[in-house]
Amino acid sequence: MNALVPQAVIEKALDLSAAQALDRALRSASSAEVIEAALKTVGRDKLAVVSSFGTESAALLKVMADVDPAIPVIFLDTGWLFEETLAYRDTLIATLGLRDVRSIKPLDETLSREDPDRELWFSDPDACCRIRKVEPLARALAPFSAWINGRKRFQGGLRAEMAVVEDDGARLKFNPFANVAREDIEAIYQLAKLPPHPLVASGYLSVGCMPCSSRTSPDEDARAGRWRGRAKTECGIHTIKTS
Repeated sequence: MNALVPQAVIEKALDLSAAQALDRALRSASSAEVIEAALKTVGRDKLAVVSSFGTESAALLKVMADVDPAIPVIFLDTGWLFEETLAYRDTLIATLGLRDVRSIKPLDETLSREDPDRELWFSDPDACCRIRKVEPLARALAPFSAWINGRKRFQGGLRAEMAVVEDDGARLKFNPFANVAREDIEAIYQLAKLPPHPLVASGYLSVGCMPCSSRTSPDEDARAGRWRGRAKTECGIHTIKTS
């Protein structure tokens, strides 16, 4: 990795001034090399992986575990997740030997104040995502200097042009799967014999919170089932810089 990411770039990245330089250095790197570079840049204690344990999550978690299974993994338990997703989280922890998975929940006082009837997902889904995902993630990321996520450019929308490394406000954001194709994801699953998310067989190609996820038909984009019928395409954790 020394040749891939010069030490001078790493030193500058510690104060977030070289996200673009890191991005240039890692533009053609493999997913594992991007994760290794993130580790080298900030160290394990300051790096976190954020995973939904959704339909494609096992691929990133497998690559991460091969690099270092002790990297902290943040899982946002929103209170609206499918039971199948919670069970899948536990399955992948055991299968991949993940050593530090942290399930983060929204604050009870926030839910009591802003969503006492649990209907906010219907009346104001952006506000629901804010209190159940955006705010809990900001709290969970507070100790870290960088984070890793599993977005891919092939997912389209706001993700189509994302960089491999981004300046995310208070920290660096690494996107090691930015360049991968859907076939690459499938290959990781097949080679590692990874278990699929239980809801894939039922037609869910992208799984988030239960009220805002639906099945998709074969001719639809994988994320068409998220917030169906609304203009909303993102929960907010990737559109608002962390603080």
